[in-house]
Amino acid sequence: MFEIFVLFMLSGLIAVSAYSSQGSNISFFAKSSRSSGENATLMTATEQAIISQSAEAPSFLEQLQGEIEATLFPRPTDSVLRRHYDTLVAVEVENRLSHFS
Repeated sequence: MFEIFVLFMLSGLIAVSAYSSQGSNISFFAKSSRSSGENATLMTATEQAIISQSAEAPSFLEQLQGEIEATLFPRPTDSVLRRHYDTLVAVEVENRLSHFS
């Protein structure tokens, strides 16, 4: 009877780990072909420069968009309102860019 209980508990644990968000990333049967250290060394110098530049300072368009969003109301959480908000910001960016040309 005890063996059946242990078997039941182990099967439940395996099922829970298979359907959980973290357990689905764990594979007991296959190993990764590359480790994270190998992935870091495979990046070229150009890719590393692009990543470091993008992490340093925002581009002109990102800064302009940030300035516009600072003057508007907070970004909505509703998908339809967020789409309208993004369109409003895009139109305002285009208007400000047209003044430069």
